[in-house]
Amino acid sequence: MVTPPRSSELMTPVDTGLLVVDLQEKLVPVITDHTTITWNVSRLLRAADALDVTTAATEQYPQGLGSTVDLGEYQPKDVVEKIMFSCREADDIFRDWAEASIRKILICGIETHVCIQQTVLDLLSEGFRVYLAVDAIGARHSLDHQTALRRMESSGAVLTTTEAVMFEWCESAANPEFKTISQLVREAPPTDA
Repeated sequence: MVTPPRSSELMTPVDTGLLVVDLQEKLVPVITDHTTITWNVSRLLRAADALDVTTAATEQYPQGLGSTVDLGEYQPKDVVEKIMFSCREADDIFRDWAEASIRKILICGIETHVCIQQTVLDLLSEGFRVYLAVDAIGARHSLDHQTALRRMESSGAVLTTTEAVMFEWCESAANPEFKTISQLVREAPPTDA
């Protein structure tokens, strides 16, 4: 029996890049559910490391807003500073990814209605397929967060969750990294979540 081909809507470790947007020291504490968001970003980075998914991060004016928060031993591989809200200022990341046939981008970080939304709309206009791990994205205010998610989805971004992403990247229980992914899925959320 021949297995039918996998849907082109699904992300794979080969065609997807993980972008962590502005998860910085002075921004994170004011974000609603920041502990859960940071934990989910950390899990995505650990899954990306296990499955060889390409990663990068941006930092908005780090001289004033600090560096990317400590995410444990799995930090994004490339970190690019920017002043624009959109990550299009970090275009080298996306050019390199496109040259490597990475045309799907999973985005996490903050803030939903500012840097993430502007980045998503710019990437969509450049022909990338954009996915949002909604439990790894946040803003200070719920209305801004929810409105931005609706706007991005109606513009073509795909909403998903951290757990769904990890299983999607893994694809099968036969994957040698399935045990690592299942451990990440079973990990207990932070106690103040």
